[in-house]
Amino acid sequence: QVQLVESGGGLVQAGGSLRLSCAASGSIFDINDMNWYRQAPGKPRELVATISSDGSTAYVDSVKGRFTISSDNAKNTVYLQMNNLKPGDTAVYLCNVHIIGKNGIGNSYWGQGTQVTVSS
Repeated sequence: QVQLVESGGGLVQAGGSLRLSCAASGSIFDINDMNWYRQAPGKPRELVATISSDGSTAYVDSVKGRFTISSDNAKNTVYLQMNNLKPGDTAVYLCNVHIIGKNGIGNSYWGQGTQVTVSS
């Protein structure tokens, strides 16, 4: 059994910053890639940032230079530092982690989502 718990969302003015966290716990043997998605009302879910087990990162073009994904492997936690936020960043942000359980089986897990609202 694996659980992901997100924190750090909220309301911020344009130009402000927020830091999201997503902590995984439970029967974890190893973690592969860790991802942040977002979903705005009426829009499809969008992959925002990803960090691989080797530390390599990738971002959607709209957040490059403003968002930074990082991880703390000892804590099984992934972060998303969001700077210079824009109203277009308003969405529910969800973490997604690919975990190998202690039974050797891999699965994809989702956090509960955290609301980020950026006012103009």
